[in-house]
Amino acid sequence: MDTTPESYLDLFPLETIVYLTPDSENVLEDIDPDKVYVLGGLVDESIHKQLTLRRAREQRLQTARLPIREYMVRAPNARNYHCETLAINQVFDVLCTYYETRSWPAALRAGVSSGKGFVLREAAEQ
Repeated sequence: MDTTPESYLDLFPLETIVYLTPDSENVLEDIDPDKVYVLGGLVDESIHKQLTLRRAREQRLQTARLPIREYMVRAPNARNYHCETLAINQVFDVLCTYYETRSWPAALRAGVSSGKGFVLREAAEQ
C-alpha cells in the first residue's frame, strides 16, 4: 500500500475508480485487479446517510457496496440495532479476506462485527 497527499481523482483514470459506499445500489460481486477501490472516502464520527453516494456521483465515479444484504440477515438483539456502515479497518478486513478466500461469507464473518446486528444467513438458519 502506498500513501500520498494527492487525490485519487488526480492519480487514477475515473473509469477505474470504484467508490465503496453502503448506500450504493450496486453490489460488489468480485474484486477487479484493474480497479481502484476507495474506502473511507469520508471519515466522520457520525453517519450521514447518502453523503458518500452523493460525493461519488458528484465526482462521476462508479459505486458499489459490500454484499452484506445478500449474505447476512438482521439478528435479533436487545437494542434492535442494525447498521451496514463499517469502519475503514472492517471494510479493509472484508476485502482482504475475500481476496484471499474468494468467499463472501468468510470475508463478512471476518469483518462485520456482531455489534452491527447482522449474522450470516447460514448461521441464522441453524
